[in-house]
Amino acid sequence: MFELTGKTAVVTGGSRGIGRAICLKLAGQGANIVLNYAGNAAAAEETRAACEALGVRALAVQGDVADPAACNALIDTAVETFGQVDILVCNAGITRDNLLMRMSDEEFQKVIDTNLKGTFHCMRAVIRPMMKKRRGRIISISSVVGLIGNAGQINYAASKAGVIGMTRSLAREVASRGITVNAVAPGFIRTDMTDVLGDAVKEGILRSIPLGKLGEAEDVANTVLFLASDEAAYITGQVLSVDGGMAM
Repeated sequence: MFELTGKTAVVTGGSRGIGRAICLKLAGQGANIVLNYAGNAAAAEETRAACEALGVRALAVQGDVADPAACNALIDTAVETFGQVDILVCNAGITRDNLLMRMSDEEFQKVIDTNLKGTFHCMRAVIRPMMKKRRGRIISISSVVGLIGNAGQINYAASKAGVIGMTRSLAREVASRGITVNAVAPGFIRTDMTDVLGDAVKEGILRSIPLGKLGEAEDVANTVLFLASDEAAYITGQVLSVDGGMAM
């Protein structure tokens, strides 16, 4: 079940946190990995080596997804090395939290450029080789914030809601070519970003989660693995929430 042997997956923002968990999960099922990272070369190399230790080939490619040329180069490298991209996971994302009345144009635009436009750039770069092969899986990482909003995260909410809209629109465009396009919407997941939250903030978050606990990166990776697999071949244009019940 969920066998990916011989397939190639590109994962943006793949060096740490949820992205690292996704890389290791897909590699553990046999997929070769091309992981993109923005700046932390040491973390990227550690994740790359961990993937190869699972018996697959792995590359780490630096690049800012906000730059369309970097996204084109990422996909070109994957195709040149492995012959095809079977799975694209658009995971790279940033936050620049602030209340609307204090949010600068730069804080808003930076999040849109990385989270929303970065996903667009990667989708556009990969769609031609996938259409030529008449198969593929595109999985975007959205957020519970894109579904229900969150004070102080108007920029982040806008970017993640936009990812959902792009996902559903692209799913309609390419379904006839055997390509599925879905999104995963994590809730509050235990990562470096949530580790820095104060105890009072964490307690408030936990009260909003019916299951009463933070999620783990592995929970998101498991969902991505399912959507990347042949078992999910008849699922497209969907958003799967991995949030402990927050958005229900």
